[in-house]
Amino acid sequence: MSKSPANNNTLIVSLLDDAYSCRVNNLQRSIQLSNKALLLSREAGDDSLIGRSLNQLALFHMILGEYAFSIKFAEDAIACFEKLGDEKGVADAKYSIAGAYYKTDNYHLGLIYLVDCLKTYRKVNDSFNQSRVHKSMGTIYEYFGDQKNAIKAYETAIDTAIAAGDKNLESNAYNPLSGIYLKQGRIDEALDIIERSIVIKNQTGDIRGLGFALYGRGKVFIRQKRFDEAKRDFKRAIEIHLEAGEKLGLGMAYHKLAALYVTIGALDKARETTRKAIELSTLYNIVIIKFKCDYLLYEIYKQENNTPKALEYLELYLTEKEAVINTQTLKAIENYELINRMEALEKEAETQREKAEIIEKQERAEQSARVKQEFLSTMSHEIRTPLNAVITITKLLKERADDEDQELLESLKFASNNLLLLINDILDFTKLDTGKVQLELRPCKFIPLLENIKRTYENLAREKGLKISLKTGAGIADNYQVDETKLSQILGNLIGNAIKYTDHGEVDITIEKTSGDQYIDILRFKITDTGIGIPESYFDQMFDSFSQPKSITTRKQGGSGLGLAIVKKLVELHGGEVKFSSKVGKGSEFYFELQLKKSDVPVTTPAKRSTELKDKTVLLAEDNMINAMVARKLLSNWGIITEHAKDGIEAVAKSKLKPFDFILMDIHMPEMNGYDATMQIRKDDSPNTHTPIFALTADITAEHVDEYIDYFNGFLRKPIEIDKLYEALTSV
Repeated sequence: MSKSPANNNTLIVSLLDDAYSCRVNNLQRSIQLSNKALLLSREAGDDSLIGRSLNQLALFHMILGEYAFSIKFAEDAIACFEKLGDEKGVADAKYSIAGAYYKTDNYHLGLIYLVDCLKTYRKVNDSFNQSRVHKSMGTIYEYFGDQKNAIKAYETAIDTAIAAGDKNLESNAYNPLSGIYLKQGRIDEALDIIERSIVIKNQTGDIRGLGFALYGRGKVFIRQKRFDEAKRDFKRAIEIHLEAGEKLGLGMAYHKLAALYVTIGALDKARETTRKAIELSTLYNIVIIKFKCDYLLYEIYKQENNTPKALEYLELYLTEKEAVINTQTLKAIENYELINRMEALEKEAETQREKAEIIEKQERAEQSARVKQEFLSTMSHEIRTPLNAVITITKLLKERADDEDQELLESLKFASNNLLLLINDILDFTKLDTGKVQLELRPCKFIPLLENIKRTYENLAREKGLKISLKTGAGIADNYQVDETKLSQILGNLIGNAIKYTDHGEVDITIEKTSGDQYIDILRFKITDTGIGIPESYFDQMFDSFSQPKSITTRKQGGSGLGLAIVKKLVELHGGEVKFSSKVGKGSEFYFELQLKKSDVPVTTPAKRSTELKDKTVLLAEDNMINAMVARKLLSNWGIITEHAKDGIEAVAKSKLKPFDFILMDIHMPEMNGYDATMQIRKDDSPNTHTPIFALTADITAEHVDEYIDYFNGFLRKPIEIDKLYEALTSV
């Protein structure tokens, strides 16, 4: 019975994992397992597993020094991964090709492939492979004689190996770093880190890696003239590399052992060992080992006073070295810019990461703003719509109620207005927080405005037995350009807070002119109370949203906790800054300065509600039947004849039948919303194409939908502000 595709794939992955694990002590076994995985992958027709199998074979043959095989397997792997669009797979194959090139002294080609690999590994945040690439690049830097960059590359390889949690990779970078320290005369440091590498290799069982580490320690022992210990390490390294089939490591160990024999005068052993190194390097094209061995033979024959032979090998050494250096250095110079670009690439990668983080944060902020806007729209509509009915009905009933009912209606009015203030706090703060608020400056009689604001809070102060006073300084103009609503909101929140937190004494409102000219005055507004004061520990949180000092807030003081946050934002909208001083048990003082432009006397038109709108016709589009009834009653008080449409579709249909003097359009309606209905009326060739249309909505975000704003003559709020509705209708 054949295996299922899923089981077959699991087997292939297991073979590849086992092959990679045993590479450190049985490379031939790794190749056998990878070949089996490749065969099964091809039978399954799985390009991803074929590519991975080829990649591992490329790596293992590169380690063995079979570079032509390694490059062929890697190129086949690249073809698979490019077809799949797998950048990481392509990078893995290029790493094997890079190793094959620089180990045969094609450093310039190795460098090009390594730079390509590093870009991809950084992109996918692969610390393991970044470590391998940095170690290989360190080898190339060493060849160029650039010890500074070599050390940096090896140290980066160590850091990325630690980040990947791979002890073997970490120790792999210790080996060449120890060699550089040795060249710099830092012998104790060189020995310390190579010993550290050997400990790790013994712990992890990486026999092949242990061979390189022992070779590194042998070099240190030579410098310390500990020749017997050095010889023992080199011989053990040779045994390991012969068993593992590691050709480069074997050549390096033969060469150093031969150099040791030359140092101690064992010339026959030196010649024999050098010949082995030359045979190996010639067979596997390890050029750098070959010409170093020619130099050793020159030294051997020189010590034996065999001048002709010595000169022969010296000339051979110089010729081969010059050929390698000329060929490689010229090519390397062409690509040396790649080396110098590595720091730039690192900075660029960091910049790209930071840029990606900024974009992600911006997208999150934009998404948050959209969610907030949608919530604001829904909340304002759903809560303010029923409040519209409650408040408007209360106003209508008060006009004809007897004294007994007036008291009940006044309580209802107070409760509903209080609820509306809380809701408005939340909605206003959200609008301010999203930058959706602008100043609407109009000529205003300034002192009467201040007196009205004070009068609004007199009853509240009187109920608590407090005295409230308004003091205006000299030089204040009669009229300024003011956004009355927002200034009233700023002062109202500060006065309301002062009354809320004061049980005995007074609340003073003081406005003084601090400077000015014939066009502009700078006024300081100050609200002072004799209340319980604010603890100093709470100062930093004073203007935070939904914040109230728990130690002084009681149930009777309540509130949304948004008042001061709104004050701060509204004062900033005016270009000012709100400040305060306070002492517990003594009271508080809040103050700010505004720059106000002087204006002419505002023009006011006396209301003529009894006759001015009599017999006018209105099309009222409103899906809430209670609100429709309330609006019709209000409009009928002004003599207006109202026709009702229950949704946008009906409003559009009725607009085609006859002309109206006005259209009042709700925004949130079933079937067709007020935006689309208004747009349709404007675009249709109907009797109401040019009729004034006002949005009458509980959605405070409605006027910020830019694509529809030009279709409306204005936006009016629910709960209905009767004066503003009357003013809007009479103005057209």
